[in-house]
Amino acid sequence: MNVHLGCSGSRASGGPAIFSMRVNHVKKALKEGKVQLGCAFAQFRSPEVARILAKAGFHWTYLDTEHGNFDIESVQDICRAASEWNLCPIVRVADLQYALIARALDNGAMGIIFPRVESPELLARAISWMKFPPVGVRGFGLTPTHVEYVDATIPQIAAHMNDNIMVVLQIETELAVERRDELLSVPGIDAVMVGPVDLSVSLGVPGDFFHPKMVDAMEKVRDSCIRHGVAPGTQTRTLDLAKFWKERGLLFLGCGAETGMLMHGAKAIVTALS
Repeated sequence: MNVHLGCSGSRASGGPAIFSMRVNHVKKALKEGKVQLGCAFAQFRSPEVARILAKAGFHWTYLDTEHGNFDIESVQDICRAASEWNLCPIVRVADLQYALIARALDNGAMGIIFPRVESPELLARAISWMKFPPVGVRGFGLTPTHVEYVDATIPQIAAHMNDNIMVVLQIETELAVERRDELLSVPGIDAVMVGPVDLSVSLGVPGDFFHPKMVDAMEKVRDSCIRHGVAPGTQTRTLDLAKFWKERGLLFLGCGAETGMLMHGAKAIVTALS
């Protein structure tokens, strides 16, 4: 049954509804081999931060519900503000659980980051939770507000969401690096975001992001991503590190966090006037 969920789509002389929902421009750009710059969103529970990041020119941001302090209401408010300003909102879930993943998507996330992944089997199940049938098993609970009141049918919405939601795999341990080809062989992955802190700890070089072990491991992940048609990426804490990995072909590039940017800007002002 093709039930229409929206109420604001226009019709021309009784013709078919004009169907238009937001396209995930980050997912599209990554497929075209374009660098997409992002920023971690870790502490400040304000949609205004999303608007600032968008105006600054970032392409995406991720809300850290693994280590951050966001409840589901904050996730919804920030995702909505980000989408309205054409900043792709992605949520890093605390764990690979259906309820955490589906609820983040239902509240506006355009992508999910899976942390601490080492099992291809669990990864495949988690991806299935992100997709509506027949591609996956995600339950349908979307309402007109989720699709900006577009006049569209349930099958149209399900297909659109399946096409536009991003799956981001985090590789954060030495074991995950060893299993990278198994993990990247799971269908449906759009990007990898190496978690450099946990990976450096796992490799025995905590916080030494330029250590040869780190560079070697991350280049292995990058090369495997390229072979599997997945966009390689990482999160970085400094501009030098972001430039280093941009020059080495990483496309899904996280550049700092909102807290660090405020501290950096504040210190620069105080230093200049002291």
